[in-house]
Amino acid sequence: MPALEQLRFDNTYARLPPGFGARVAPRAFPNARLVSLNPAALRLLELAPEEARRPEFVEALGGGRPLPGMEPFAMVYAGHQFGVYVPRLGDGRALLLGQVRNGAGQSWDLHLKGGGPTPFSRGGDGRAVLRSSIREYLCGEAMHGLGIPTTRALCLIGGDERVYREEVETGAMLVRMAPSHVRFGTFEFFHHSEQHEHVALLADHVIDGHFPHLSGAPGRHARFYAEVIERTARLVAQWQAVGFAHGVMNTDNMSILGLTLDYGPFGFLDEFEPGFICNHSDHRGRYAFNQQPRIAMWNLACLGEALLTLMSEDEARAALNTFEPTFSAHFLTLMRQKLGLREVREEDRALVGDLFARMAEARVDYTRFFRALGQPDTVGAMFADRTGFDAWAERYRARLASEGSVDAERRTLMERVNPRYVLRNWMAQSAITRAQEGDFSEVDRLLTALEDPFTQRPEYEEYTTEPPAWGRHLVVSCSS
Repeated sequence: MPALEQLRFDNTYARLPPGFGARVAPRAFPNARLVSLNPAALRLLELAPEEARRPEFVEALGGGRPLPGMEPFAMVYAGHQFGVYVPRLGDGRALLLGQVRNGAGQSWDLHLKGGGPTPFSRGGDGRAVLRSSIREYLCGEAMHGLGIPTTRALCLIGGDERVYREEVETGAMLVRMAPSHVRFGTFEFFHHSEQHEHVALLADHVIDGHFPHLSGAPGRHARFYAEVIERTARLVAQWQAVGFAHGVMNTDNMSILGLTLDYGPFGFLDEFEPGFICNHSDHRGRYAFNQQPRIAMWNLACLGEALLTLMSEDEARAALNTFEPTFSAHFLTLMRQKLGLREVREEDRALVGDLFARMAEARVDYTRFFRALGQPDTVGAMFADRTGFDAWAERYRARLASEGSVDAERRTLMERVNPRYVLRNWMAQSAITRAQEGDFSEVDRLLTALEDPFTQRPEYEEYTTEPPAWGRHLVVSCSS
C-alpha cells in the first residue's frame, strides 16, 4: 500500500478554465486532532491504517500542510433553495482538496468541510459544527451499508476552535469522498449566467469522467440527461423504500451522479407518517417525505433547462417523462422485495398502497415493522385497531400461499433487504452529546453497527428499540 505522500492526485476539476471556482488555502484548527476514522473509506484510497495514525494525516487533510499534488479548490455553483433561485452559492465552507486516483483507476474527491472561509462563504466563517459533522459522517456510511448511492466519510477532525451559530458550539472538520461533487446547481450557475460554453465544458467533463460510454458520441448530452434522470429516480425510490427523508432537496444538494449528497436535517422514519418533515426550517413541508419524488422531478426539470443549449426541448421533455415510470417501477420492485414477493402482479401497487394506509393510521415504526414482517402473524400487535391490518394481512398471506412461498426461505430473503439498524435521530444525538464532552466512542460504535445494518448482532440490540421519550421529536434544522 502507498504511503500518504505517495497518493496519486489527478485534479481534473481544478484544471478546468477560470470561472469554475477559486483556489483557496484551507485554514487548520488550533491543536487539530483525528477524532474518528472510517477504515472502509481509507481502504478506497488504498492506505494502511497506520498512515492515519501519523501526524501528517491530520495536517494534510485538515489544512495544515497539504500533500504534494493537492490543489485546494472551492467549487462555484448556484441552486434553487426551497424553490427560489439563488444565482451564486458555491463551496462556502468546503474545499475540494484534490482528486486521488487509486490503483484500480477509481477517482475519489477528497472534500473538506469546515476548512475556513472561501469567496463563496457569503460573510460566513467557513466552519462546520461538531453536531452536523457527526450526523453527515455517520449517515453517509449508514446509507452505504443500506446499499444506497452516497458520498462517503473518511474522517472527523477536531480542534480547539469554537464556532458561533445560534449559540457557541464545538467546531469540527469532515473529510468526505465521492467520485464527483458536481451538482445540478453547478450547471444552473453557468446556464443562468449565460456562460453556455462552460455548460458544454462541464457536461463533457462529467461525461468523460463518469459516463465514458457516452464520451464523444452523437447526441451524448441528451443521453447524459436521460441517464441522470434514471439514476436520480432509482435513488429516490431507494430513499422511499427505506424510509429516509433528506430534508433539504435544493438543486445545489442534488448530485449529478445520483448520489445522496449533503446530509443536513435528514431523518429516518420512526412512526410512519407520509408527510413527515424532518427539517425544522421547512415551514411549508416542501421537502416532506412523501414529496421527495415530486421534488426530484422538479429539480431534474431545472437541470434540463440548464442543458437546453446542448439538446432540444423535445429531447429534454421526452427524457423527463421517463422519471415517473422509472421511479414507480423501481420503488414497486423494492417493495416487493421488502414484502418477500417473488412474482410481479398487477395488484401489487394496491397491496402496497393499502399497507401504507394501515401503517399511517397506526403510526407504526417503519423499520421495525418491515423487519418483523417476515413473521406476519406477529406484527399485528403493532396496530391498536387490528381490524384494518388483519384484513390486509389475510390478503398478504393468501398472496404468499399462491406463490408457494416457504416461510423460512422468505424470512431469510426479507432480512437481507429490511434493515435491523438505521441511523435514527436519537442515536445520532446520543453520539453527539457524548462527543461534545470529548468522548467519541459512541460515534465509532455506531459507525461499526451501521456498516452491516441487516445482520442481527446482540451487542447492538439497543439500537432496535423505540426512541426514548426525549428522542421522539428532535428538532433538526439547516444550521450547521
